[in-house]
Amino acid sequence: MASLNLYDPFDRMQFGSESCFLCGASTSATDTVTVFPAWLQQYYQLADKQLQLLDKSIVTYQDLTIPCCPVCQAQHLQPLEAKIEAAHAQGVAGFKAADERDIFLWLSKIFYGILVRELANEKNPLIMPEHTVGENPKMFTKFQAFYKLLQALRVPIAFDDFTPFSLFVLEVTDTDDTTPFEYRDELTTMMFSIKLNRVVLVCCLLDNGLLQQALGRVWEDVKEKALHPLQANEFTARVYYAAYLLNIIPEYFERLATPTDNFLTYDTLVDDITMPVFNPWENSAYAKVLEEMWKKWNITREQILRNTEEPMSFIYDEAGAVRTIVSFPPVV
Repeated sequence: MASLNLYDPFDRMQFGSESCFLCGASTSATDTVTVFPAWLQQYYQLADKQLQLLDKSIVTYQDLTIPCCPVCQAQHLQPLEAKIEAAHAQGVAGFKAADERDIFLWLSKIFYGILVRELANEKNPLIMPEHTVGENPKMFTKFQAFYKLLQALRVPIAFDDFTPFSLFVLEVTDTDDTTPFEYRDELTTMMFSIKLNRVVLVCCLLDNGLLQQALGRVWEDVKEKALHPLQANEFTARVYYAAYLLNIIPEYFERLATPTDNFLTYDTLVDDITMPVFNPWENSAYAKVLEEMWKKWNITREQILRNTEEPMSFIYDEAGAVRTIVSFPPVV
């Protein structure tokens, strides 16, 4: 029978190399896994490429690792990686057919691996992080709640009548795009997105599906379409900005298990129901996010806000109809 014992590294801030990131078991120096899996690094030739963490430190993909015991590697991580690799081999169809929970857990493992490196670096007196995430009470609460969800990677857990995340699987054309792989994350909003050839996965890892509801109209308009990269990045900007506006932090509680239970059940509450779920949308702030997402096309915030009431959009035309973009048109 699978273990129903939950592990919480935030209880004693156990983020060092001596404890498995998933179960807390003691690990040796060789008991590690790469945050970005080996099959992904090989396919996109990432191993020697560099990425920058929040503290401005530089690390290669192959050197970004987290401690993981042999049991968790064999019983939990490797089966998940096999599922995602198989979905990846089938492209858009593979990811759309895959279990959303598996995709969520895969993205969560990568997100948490990056977070663990950030938290470990904060303990290093020679490193001065720009944002000390471990000392922010609100962020600490978010990370602890998020980790409780990540436990579903090793403990059988049922989410009772709720989905803890919002996942969007986008199909993107290869027009005007020479970037097969890229990712971005935002620790404060629990956002993660990754581009894998013609697939873009965008996920808020801790929102109880609220972003999926809030962006329902736009999502319905684009989810079955092959989007130009410009449009895919616009949709991604909408999700990231909506996550920034989200006020609530979900909490999760496991029901008391009986001796015969073979899984745990989670219930959920939000931390403060007296506040509005989302802060008001401000076009000027959204334009800042969109400018960052459109950086490779050299579209500025001033151009985006030429009409302050209706920011520039390549998803919708002036009449509100969904555009079909064959190639990127010049900005007038």
